[in-house]
Amino acid sequence: MVSEKVTLINPQGLHMRPAGLFASTMGKFACDVTIVTADKEVNGKSPMALMAAGIPCGTEVEVRCDGTDENEALAAALDLIKSGLGE
Repeated sequence: MVSEKVTLINPQGLHMRPAGLFASTMGKFACDVTIVTADKEVNGKSPMALMAAGIPCGTEVEVRCDGTDENEALAAALDLIKSGLGE
């Protein structure tokens, strides 16, 4: 398992479009992807779970990847989040 903490910078947090983008990108990897906040853990491959989590801008999240391609998945996840998830 690999993990790293990063802060969400997109203005609206993980709403529908960025949650869908994140989940679809992570779905390309075989490993498990989990988004962890101070009070919840969410499946990073589920757009509905990401939206339901209601994670706002400025929240520090830990991205955990566990599986065969975990390093590549973590790098992709961090790139997405650091770029503002397309916003």
